[in-house]
Amino acid sequence: MKIKKRDKKSRIRGRKTCGWGARKKHRGKGSRGGKGMAGTGKRADQKKTLILRKGVEYFGSKRKLLKKTFIDVINVGDINKNMDKYLAEGKAKKTNDAIELDLKELKILGDGEVDKKIIIKAKAASKPAVEKIEKAGGKIVLPDIK
Repeated sequence: MKIKKRDKKSRIRGRKTCGWGARKKHRGKGSRGGKGMAGTGKRADQKKTLILRKGVEYFGSKRKLLKKTFIDVINVGDINKNMDKYLAEGKAKKTNDAIELDLKELKILGDGEVDKKIIIKAKAASKPAVEKIEKAGGKIVLPDIK
């Protein structure tokens, strides 16, 4: 009867893979296929979603990504509520019959109520916003588009 069994390590010595299966499996970090954007070439279907989500022009002239331009917006109710702040900052000034407000970089939307006569210079405005401002006795001045 055998008293001491040989340990597994000594049995594995001399074998090509030493118990790790295929030869390519037990390697260092090189088995990952690279770091970061490595392996994201023409046929890298598993990484294309990563590239498309980042929005990088990665695939050359064949793939054109849409560039969206966003306009900052503000509601007429918020304008009415923050009028004191605009007067203090110098964005608005009181004239003899109305308050003139300079919001040239914003689009005016129609949510909320207006109870003051306001003349607003804006980049764009929605129809409900124009109607509410005009109902209160004011107006919205938009830039001339050529």
